[in-house]
Amino acid sequence: MNCRVKAMLAVNVLSIIGNLLMGLAKFGPSHILIIAGRAITGLYCGLSSGLVPMYVGEISPTALRGALGTLHQLAIVTGILISQVLGLDFLLGSDDMWPLLLGLSGAAALLQFFLLLLCPESPRYLYIKLGKVEEAKKCLKRLRGDCDSTKEITEMEKEKQEAASEKKVSIRKLFSSSSYRQPVIVALMVQICQQFSGINAIFYYSTDIFVRAGVDQPVYATIGVGVVNTVFTVIAVFLVEKTGRRSLFIAGLIGMLASAVAMTVGLVLLSTFAWMSYVSMVTVFLFVIFFEVGPGPIPWFIVAELFSQGPRPAAIAIAGFCNWTCNFIIGMCFQYIADLCGPYVFMTFAVLLFGFVLFTHFKVPETKGKSFEEISAEFRRKGRSAIKGPKAATELEGLRGSQEA
Repeated sequence: MNCRVKAMLAVNVLSIIGNLLMGLAKFGPSHILIIAGRAITGLYCGLSSGLVPMYVGEISPTALRGALGTLHQLAIVTGILISQVLGLDFLLGSDDMWPLLLGLSGAAALLQFFLLLLCPESPRYLYIKLGKVEEAKKCLKRLRGDCDSTKEITEMEKEKQEAASEKKVSIRKLFSSSSYRQPVIVALMVQICQQFSGINAIFYYSTDIFVRAGVDQPVYATIGVGVVNTVFTVIAVFLVEKTGRRSLFIAGLIGMLASAVAMTVGLVLLSTFAWMSYVSMVTVFLFVIFFEVGPGPIPWFIVAELFSQGPRPAAIAIAGFCNWTCNFIIGMCFQYIADLCGPYVFMTFAVLLFGFVLFTHFKVPETKGKSFEEISAEFRRKGRSAIKGPKAATELEGLRGSQEA
């Protein structure tokens, strides 16, 4: 990740190639072209889901970092909604038009490629990693206009001094160093919380859920989920800086927990009470709403907030890998779990959500309004307390023993 903008330009080429292969699937061995296109596009998704939040986090002013970071999730859910609508049979979901549907996102990647040429490099990256002070100030002026940037430059200087005392941080060192252990655990757990909350079980199998609930037009109900998904992500953009990351994350998890329990009740009693189909459908929408309030957008940008400039790229890499791995596990395994558990399948997620609430309450720090250096310092204080705690306890026991003697 030697250059944020250049790296994003490079991965956009992967998206264009992957979507071009899928768009041309009818003119060659379809299955080979689609598999190859999906593989290349998947590589793009993995890389961009790390690069984009990192770049946005680094160029954002502290007061707006959460709101601007949430825009990444807004772009994702907007893309999901557009693809759901375009996938309808009378639009691009027909036998003749499906290659165009598969290749269409390549147009968005092409547009992004040219727009990125207009974007300034991350001032924080230029100042701290490359030492290009004047260039960093120019990019900061492009981003902030005529606003006084003295405070941000001072903050960058502090972080640069801290980074100068650190060696290059590898993924291995993130796990082996005690100073990074706590933020790494938090970074991985918020990704696990997002994926194992059950949200992708809703997205991947929402049509089946609506069929079980007796909905006449399940495809349109699924599109309705996409609309709700998008609307409440927009709301989260305005909430995240007012309420705080940790509070929204906990509120969202608790709401999803209640929705999962209610959804289970609705599915279990569906054969007894016909009106339970409405309960099941409403709880699906509530589940999505609470997800987008916090657990949806926050994991994408909070990882960049938890680490200073040195370890940030490695931390984002492993967090992204964790997120997509959990996504894959849910996509592959949920149907088997659903067949095994029947209408009680969402109680599995309810139990997990309860554990995630406890973890977030005790371990996830509030990063709202704090500089990167302040967040890192908070973890260092906690790390020192954890080391001193057992040592102090041992010394106290020794003192008690000598007094008894």
